[in-house]
Amino acid sequence: MCGRFTNIMTWAEIHGLYSIHQSGPPASNMRPRYNIAPTQDVHFTHKGKSGELEIDYGRWWLVPFFAKELPKAAMFNARIETVDTSGAFREPFKSKRCLIPADGYFEWTTNAEDGKKDPWLLQLPEGKPFSFAGLWAYNDKLGSTSCTIITAPAVSHIAHIHTRMPLILDPASYDAWLHPDIQGKDAKSLLVDRQIDDQLVFHRVGREVNSSRYDGTDTKMPIVNSL
Repeated sequence: MCGRFTNIMTWAEIHGLYSIHQSGPPASNMRPRYNIAPTQDVHFTHKGKSGELEIDYGRWWLVPFFAKELPKAAMFNARIETVDTSGAFREPFKSKRCLIPADGYFEWTTNAEDGKKDPWLLQLPEGKPFSFAGLWAYNDKLGSTSCTIITAPAVSHIAHIHTRMPLILDPASYDAWLHPDIQGKDAKSLLVDRQIDDQLVFHRVGREVNSSRYDGTDTKMPIVNSL
C-alpha cells in the first residue's frame, strides 16, 4: 500500500519532471512536504482537454464523480488487480489517469522488541524524483478534485517491509499512461512493466513519522544501524 509519501520538489522541478515547457513556471509558494498523508491535498499531472499536460491539485482520497458525500471507505489506494473493474475506479481508469510526483514513500514494520511500528523510507537512489501511477476525479456536486495511487504486490527485495507497494512508473511510460487512446489491456500492461521498482533503496527513519501531524525536515534521516 502507500499510506504516506514525501515531495520536496520545487514547482520548477515538477515542471521539469514532466517536461512541461513554459516561459517560466507559474508563481507558487509551494513548500517542501516531508510526510504527506491521505486526505491531504497533493499535486498531480494529467492531460487537459487540449491534450496538453496540466498540473492539478486535489485531495489524496478519491471522491468518485457519482458520490453524494465524501467516501468513508479508504480510497487513497486502488489495487492493480481491480483498478479496471471496480465501480469507483473503472471510469477514472478509462479517462482520468494521472501521475503523482514524489521523491519517497513510507512503509512500516513491527518491532519485535517493543511491538511498536518502525517506519522505513523507500526511495530511488540519490532521492531521484519519480511518479506514482494514479487516477483522478472531479465531483461537481461536492466541488471536489481528488486522486488515488495504484498499488500492486511488492517486488521481492522490499516485500519484507510490506507485501504491497505503490506503482512507480518508468518515465518512458508517462506519455502512454496519460494518453486517452491507450485503453484496456494496453493501459494495464503499462502497470505490469515495473523494472524501475527494482531500483528502490530503503532505510529506517524516526518514529516521529508515525504521526500524520509531523512534517519535520528530519523525516528522511536514517536511524543508525537500522538494516
